[in-house]
Amino acid sequence: MPATLRDVAQHAQVSVRTVSNVVSGAVRVSDTLRAKVEAAIDALDYRPNPVARTLRTGRTGVLALVVPEIDVPYFSELAREVIDAAGAVGYRVMIDQTGHDHDRERQLLFGDDRTMLFDGLLFSPLVTSADLHDMTSASTVPLVLLGEHDFDGRFDHVAIDNVQAAADATTHLLASGRRRVAAIGAQPQESFTTPLARESGYVRALTEAGLDVDPHLVRSAAHYSRSDGYDAARALLAEDPRPDALFCFSDLLAIGAIRAVFDAGLSVPEDVAVIGIDDVDEGRYSRPSLSTVSLDTSYIAHEAVKRIMARIDEPDLPGVQITAPHRLVLRESSAAR
Repeated sequence: MPATLRDVAQHAQVSVRTVSNVVSGAVRVSDTLRAKVEAAIDALDYRPNPVARTLRTGRTGVLALVVPEIDVPYFSELAREVIDAAGAVGYRVMIDQTGHDHDRERQLLFGDDRTMLFDGLLFSPLVTSADLHDMTSASTVPLVLLGEHDFDGRFDHVAIDNVQAAADATTHLLASGRRRVAAIGAQPQESFTTPLARESGYVRALTEAGLDVDPHLVRSAAHYSRSDGYDAARALLAEDPRPDALFCFSDLLAIGAIRAVFDAGLSVPEDVAVIGIDDVDEGRYSRPSLSTVSLDTSYIAHEAVKRIMARIDEPDLPGVQITAPHRLVLRESSAAR
């Protein structure tokens, strides 16, 4: 028969409670006792029973991560970091995606079976602030918000400063000698914060440089995909005069835009400089390599997991706003002329 907690306790000559504390990691145990228990676990090949643990503690040992699209490189890289951070504290991660569907976001927050599946939710929604307030007001599951939403103090929130990130990218293009800097990624049909913040940063950088904002140089993108970046860049390059730089609201948009520049018979960065946001692997190995604003996904993941663990232990903790760092990563696509 498989070894039990009691078998481990007898072998280690400690109490069952001590063994439980070591296995769960919920209570600090001295190094000496921990070493005795871990030696007994190895000797008896003890395997915790997750069903028994759930019944005993009311916890599943599982966190949920919900993102708009798991196949977008930024979110897949974030998911990897969340899995690593959660694993370090003894948790597993269940991943789901909303597909930019607001009804799906509501379902994931309000589903009757949600608390049977996971202990806490790391949630990157695309809804408006008003929708988010309505969706979360009745939610009882511990929740940490990811992404750029207006912080109202009710929930922990881990994000980057998108306005500053966009301003930094645009300012770099201006400093490289470009003067007709276009933006790709506006989403005027939506009211969630990421595209609005990045457009605001773009406008701020142009204004601070004493340049007028040309509305013809701001193009929308339904999704932050390569194809949408390609289509928007092709339309921009047909303008007369055409832009001499493209600030794209994501790396995937930028990679599509680079292809459009070459298909138009132009060169990057000699004719048109390009910069994105995210710092995904694909951009590091594209040709030319992509300049970008690097978002610290490791920091975001570890802070989010830290906050959700604290909130699982103390659900009534006040919300905390955490701003993750970002930095410019300059590569071939935006070199000065």
